[in-house]
This record gives sequence, C-alpha cells and structure tokens, in this order.
Amino acid sequence: MATASSRSSADLLGQPFADHSDLFRAHAAEQPDAVAIADEAGRLSWRELDALVERVAARLQAEGVGRGGAVAVVGQNSIAYGAVFLAVIRTGAAVAPLTTSATPEALAAMLADSGARHLFADPAIELDVPPSVQRIDLHALPAWMAPAGTRATPVTVAPEDPFNIIYSSGTTGVPKGIVQSHGMRWAYLARTAVYDRQSVVLLSTPLYSNTTLVAFLPCLGFGGQAVLTKKFEARRFLELSARERVTHAMLVPVQYRRIMALEDFDRFDLSSYRVKFCTSAPFPVELKRDILARWPGGLVEFYGMTEGGASTVLVAHEHPDKLHTVGRVAPNSEMKLIDEDGRELPPGGVGEVVGRGPMMMNGYHRCDEASRAAEWFDAQGRRFIRHGDVGRFDEDGFLILMDRTKDMIISGGFNIYPSDLEAVLAAEPGVVEAAVVGVPHPDWGETPVAFAVLDGVESEAVLAAANARLGKTQRITALHVVDQLPRSAIGKVLKRELRDRLARS
Repeated sequence: MATASSRSSADLLGQPFADHSDLFRAHAAEQPDAVAIADEAGRLSWRELDALVERVAARLQAEGVGRGGAVAVVGQNSIAYGAVFLAVIRTGAAVAPLTTSATPEALAAMLADSGARHLFADPAIELDVPPSVQRIDLHALPAWMAPAGTRATPVTVAPEDPFNIIYSSGTTGVPKGIVQSHGMRWAYLARTAVYDRQSVVLLSTPLYSNTTLVAFLPCLGFGGQAVLTKKFEARRFLELSARERVTHAMLVPVQYRRIMALEDFDRFDLSSYRVKFCTSAPFPVELKRDILARWPGGLVEFYGMTEGGASTVLVAHEHPDKLHTVGRVAPNSEMKLIDEDGRELPPGGVGEVVGRGPMMMNGYHRCDEASRAAEWFDAQGRRFIRHGDVGRFDEDGFLILMDRTKDMIISGGFNIYPSDLEAVLAAEPGVVEAAVVGVPHPDWGETPVAFAVLDGVESEAVLAAANARLGKTQRITALHVVDQLPRSAIGKVLKRELRDRLARS
C-alpha cells in the first residue's frame, strides 16, 4: 500500500510501488518554483500545479468522487486537462480520457461505459450529456474548483486499483475501455528512468492516448517539465523545441516523417535533445536512419500495447544494424510466439506475439468476454496478453514484426504479410507512403489491394514495378492513388477505413 506522506521524491522513486500523487506532492515541496507544466498559453510551477490539483481534487471529493469511481475528460491538450487528470488520481478514482476524434454517439457510449458522473470537457465538444452526469467546462475550471488553499483528503491506493480507462481510437463502433492499474502505471514510470529535474518533454499527441501518457507521467514523476501542444504542426514543433530547450520528445512515425521533410529542418537548434522516443505504428528504416543522421540525441523505439503484456525496446543509436526490428524484450518482460492453435513455437518460428510483464491491464472495462479473448496461458498457467501481431525473433533476439494477425491476407492458401508488400512499394521512386489490405476474391479467397500517396509517378508504372519484384503469390491486384492515408490521432493507418472504401465502391 502507499499513503500520503512526507517522504522525499528520491525515497518514493526507490520503491517497488508508490502513489503518483505522493510523488508529485514531494516534487512540489522540494522544488516549488521550478516549472512543472506548460502549454502554448502559459506555464505553472510545481507549487502552482499542486495547488490547482488539490483544489480540483477537493471539489471532486466533496461531490462523492473517490476509490471505485471514475471521472471522464475530453478536450485538447492543455494545462487544465493535465491538472484534471492528476486531480482525479489524487481522489483515488480512475481517469477516463475520451477520444476527441470519436463521433458524438461513440463519445456518449464511452461516457456511459466509464460510469463517470463528472465530465470535464472543452466547450467545443459536441455531446449530449445525461442528467446524471455533471459537465464542467475545462476553460472555466477556476470558477468550479474548491476555494484557494483547500487541500484534498489523502487517499490510500493499492497497486491493483484502477488508475485510468483508456479507450481505443477507432472511428466506428464503441471502443473497448482498457483498465490500467496504479501498479501498471508505476511500472511504466520505473521503466522510463531517463528523466530528471532538468528534463523537458514536448508532447504533440493527445492526452487520451497511452502514447502520450507514457512520457507525460514519467517525466513529471522524475520532477521534469511537460510542454503540451493542442495539435501537431511540424514547424511549430521545431520552434518550440528550440525555444523551450526540449530534451525529450514522444512522437509517432508520421510526425517524424513530416518533421524530417521540412526543407529548413537543419536550421533549428535541437542541440538540447538527449533522446527521442517513438511508438504506436511501424517506423520505416530509412526514416530512422535520417533521424539518427540529422537530429541530435539518441532515438529509442518502443513496441507494446496499451493493454500491456511485454514490451520491446530498440535503442536505435546503439544498434544501427537493427533498424528493421523493434528491439529486444524489455527487462522483466517475457515474450513468446504462438501458432494459430495457440501452441508455443520453437525458436525461429513465425507466429503471434504474446507477452507478460509488470505492465498488464486489469482487463477490458465491463467486457469479460473480450478480456478472456485477449489472454493466453502457458503450460504453467501464467497469464500472457495476446498482442495480435505476427513476428519472429532474429538470431540476436531482436523482434521483427510482420503484421497484425487481422491484417494478414490468406490468398489461395498462402499467407501474405501486407508489410512485405508495403516495403516493396515504399522502395519505388515517387511512392510517399503505401498501405495494403486484403479484399475478398471469388477464386483465391482474398487478394491484396494497395493504396498509395504518389509524387510525380503513374500508378500503373508503380504497380508493374512492384509486382515484378514480388513473388507470384504476393502480387498486388490493384493500386489506388489517394491524397493521404487515413490515420488515427496517434498516426496508425486505419486499414478498416480502406477496406470500407473498397466495399462501397
């Protein structure tokens, strides 16, 4: 158990488990005047942030929020959003950050699923809130929270207590809520021990995403500064990096690609960078090489799931010959490959990734069947999380990802991995980016169809050249030219949308 105390931040960080709120209180006491959080409108010191969080938490507690409850929040990144997030966990309740990209109907369903009775929201968010839920304007937070000087009642939390409920970022249907515990979040913090009080992390992905939280919370946890932006714009990101003397960043591949494509990239002073992180989507090898060559500081790629399981880490600047991989299994994690029947594969096999470690979800919120489907148990009865990815380990233990199991194409009895075809397309001159999906075929069951963003080349020529390099069973049936590939807020290509386009045509 962890309780509010006067222990130092160093003491708390040395524990196998502690409460994030105790840690943030310690930083506020030890470095009250240091900047803790900033957005493009302003910044707060640790003393100011702590006071704000206490006042929001106290008001929530006065209205009955505490352990076992949940509070929802939806909006763009801001100091107010970050403060509400920290305030909710200070009450012992779980935070349910909702996706801004969802439809009003999906938002309403997520809100209902969370069980929250309070919703903090930007005024621009369109959502019919039921009478049982109080909607609080994030822009008017000072008028709602408890009076100045009010302190929240300290709460005891256990490692298994829900910390947050993360909803997946699909554009249709109701996403499943992934329940992450206090213990899981503490494990994330301990794993990311690269920050200190001089760290400044710049975040351009939304706070409802686990991608953002795995940088936001650990940086604050080690006493650093978090800089939040409402939306990503490549040139503005570099301007802020130089102005704020940013040391760390968490970006997704599509953001890196847009930054590196700027003609004046090299004029920005990025010398303050120590390390940059990447996760959430396939990271092209050539893009990694370009970043290593031109952007100061190290480059680290994480592979894992919001649901948890095992993680891999590629320290790209230390292993430039392994850029085609996602790295080795992280310490204290275990990863296996299984076949379609759930049998563990021997070394050298290609199969579905399953993993276990200190960062594993409690389960899907109010969805026991889906939770069971996401689990795999080994011969000793140990619980693993199914990652849904197909991969293999090379001779040095580095994981090479093939595809999502649901994206694998079976054509005429042959397994086709879209990533193999996408790599061939991407190597063709004039192909900016490409994605391949499987579509029904009367003779073969499925057949691969490509979508690509092209620059100065004809689709017929690209298709012919790619097919000439592919095996007979891999050949692409058609190539559709698009202005851009549909992506989620964190840069994942939404292949379901591509399949839907074909189904409608």
